[in-house]
Amino acid sequence: MSSNKPIYLNNAATSWPKPEPVVEKMLWAIRELSSTPGRAGYSALQGEREIFEAREEVARFIGAQDSSRIIFTSNATQALNLAITGFLREACHVITTSMDHNSVVRPLARAEEEIGVEVTRVQADENGMVRAGAVTDAITPQTRLIVLTHASNVVGSIQPVEEICGSLGTSDGVRPVVLLDAAQSMGVLPLNVTETGIDLLAVPGHKSLYGPQGTGFLYIAPEVDLVPIIEGGTGGQSTLLRQPEVLPEKFESGTPNTPGIAALGEAIRFINSRGVDNIRNHEQKLVEILTEGLSKIQGVVLYGPDSPEDQVAVLSFNVEDLDPAEVGSFLEQTRGIQVRVGLHCSPLSHRTIGTFPEGTVRVSPGIFTTEEEALSLVEGVRELQKFRGNN
Repeated sequence: MSSNKPIYLNNAATSWPKPEPVVEKMLWAIRELSSTPGRAGYSALQGEREIFEAREEVARFIGAQDSSRIIFTSNATQALNLAITGFLREACHVITTSMDHNSVVRPLARAEEEIGVEVTRVQADENGMVRAGAVTDAITPQTRLIVLTHASNVVGSIQPVEEICGSLGTSDGVRPVVLLDAAQSMGVLPLNVTETGIDLLAVPGHKSLYGPQGTGFLYIAPEVDLVPIIEGGTGGQSTLLRQPEVLPEKFESGTPNTPGIAALGEAIRFINSRGVDNIRNHEQKLVEILTEGLSKIQGVVLYGPDSPEDQVAVLSFNVEDLDPAEVGSFLEQTRGIQVRVGLHCSPLSHRTIGTFPEGTVRVSPGIFTTEEEALSLVEGVRELQKFRGNN
């Protein structure tokens, strides 16, 4: 039977546990910050200060030169919707890939149907890897937006973002805007938006940044103009009947998640204290253990890149003749191991790697995962196969 404490291997969905400083910061903010920023006195000023400091932390972390261009959102999905819906106009061309999450696929599908946007989806290979040349070859004079998934949430494949951005010229006098979905990479892979040439960057706080749920942000480069998709009170310029043009207020209406944003700032400080390279090295080692162990078990099929260097700590596998849900249930009931099964909100990715419609068993270790826990997952799958009569 499983122990009381689970072996948590679902960090690609939400990282857990959260670092103690993050928990403490959020609790402090809930207890001490009583008023809404911009809507009251002293306590509101404290909240404004916490949000400003978190915004500064984010800007430094991603290499943004102006922290006002960091827009706090409730998650990466909201950030992606703001970037896509707020940017696209009629009769323009968008390039994306077959490894997109539904948070990209669905707003683009709406734009196709409702405003006539043309979308080209560059096909990744069966390991979930996209060739840089295939993206740049798809550019036309009408291309205004390129959407890239930095790392797949299904197989962890890391796309050649730097190579793609570095090779972009202008088409018809216009350089396409690059939107990067960094839901699975931020906090694990180093990224400087200024040096790389990223125009829009969508990030959740609750995954590999180890912040709380309900947090995230969108970075908007100075040359990019977006239309707000949410309008309302901003705590200032209340005489205006239209949304103010000044950032970040233009895109941040309503009461902010002050405790969550304060905790997100603390989470980035935690990531900096650990070091992105150290986190990456730890997670790569865990992927190596998982890959080596699972590959030796009869009837187990692994998906994704051939080398752990080409992926973040997201690994998908299946057991022949079993639904992924059966595998996940066995692991949780016998060893208390929590994984995710199914399509992971990315059906196009599963079509790409050949696992649609059943999906896969997804394993995603994190900072606090031990090598012993990774080995327990391998041993659990081995026990499953022995139980079924497969050695």
